[in-house]
This record gives sequence, structure tokens and C-alpha cells, in this order.
Amino acid sequence: MTTTGTRDALVELLRRYEPPVTDRITVAKRMLEFVQQEPACAERTTLFGHLTGSSWIVNAARTKTLLLHHRKLNRWIQPGGHADGEFDLLSVALKEAREESGLSRLEPASGEVFDIDIHEIPAFKDVPAHYHFDVRFLLVADDSEAPCRNDESNDVRWIELADISTYTDEESVLRMARLSAMP
Repeated sequence: MTTTGTRDALVELLRRYEPPVTDRITVAKRMLEFVQQEPACAERTTLFGHLTGSSWIVNAARTKTLLLHHRKLNRWIQPGGHADGEFDLLSVALKEAREESGLSRLEPASGEVFDIDIHEIPAFKDVPAHYHFDVRFLLVADDSEAPCRNDESNDVRWIELADISTYTDEESVLRMARLSAMP
């Protein structure tokens, strides 16, 4: 089931989310409260924080993931981006995944939330430090399709899940690697 692009549909999607790890329960509650209480939660002009949609892209065998080396953050992360007024965060995640990876054949494993995270983004130029309330979806792609980076990243590549810790020590990314290996 996918959202229809309304705040109510996003609230329902977040209510259905059942965190597979206990440390996400508090984060899930905080995310839901933010969406319900902040009128402009999907707008990046909300300087405290705003919604983002991202994707954890795996190959069909779930042995590889596609990560990009983000230019501004200088670290390996999953594709994603700002909601910019859109409440259909699966659409946001798919759009960003296509733009940031160059992959054309991406399919959602489901329309349900795969993972959530609330993380601080450091100040950059005239944008103050703020939070991303990130809703993540699991996407499946053909790893024979070569990725192509855009100007937001230094590199983008398929990475063996078994080797992911050589690219990053970000717990959020490592958690998604563990979750994607679960049946």
C-alpha cells in the first residue's frame, strides 16, 4: 500500500510501521508526533527540521546495496532528499534514487516503511544545522545496471553488504544493511 500524497496518508503509513529493532520505537513516536504537530513538516523552510524520503537499494539477491559518497556530508549514505511539500515519501524516495544513482529500473519491495531515522544535518553555508526526519523505503534494482553519479555526490557504487563496514561506520547505514538481510 502506498501513500496518496496527503498528511493523513503519511500518518497512517507511519502508524503501520512496526520497528524491527527496539531503539526505533521512540524514534517512530517522535516522527509521528512531528508529522501530526508541525504544519510545515514537509517544507525545508521549517528550519528546526523537515521530512525527507530516502531509499535503501538492494539487488534481488540482497547481497549488495547502492550507496553514494555525498559531496557535502563527505560520507557514504543511501540516496534521498527533501520532501519539498510532498507527503508521498515513497515518491520522493524513488525520484531521488533515480536522480542520484542514474538507475532506471527501481522497484519498491513494498509500499511500507523500511526504516526511519532522525538525524542532525550540520550547518552549511547559509543553512543552519537542522534535523532530517527521514522515512526510508526498500527498493530492489538490477545490479548489472551501472550507476551514474550526479553533482551531489563524489561517487556512487554497488557495495557488497559483507563489506559495508569498510565504507562507513554510520549506525543508520549499518542498521539498514542488517535489516535488508532479514527475511
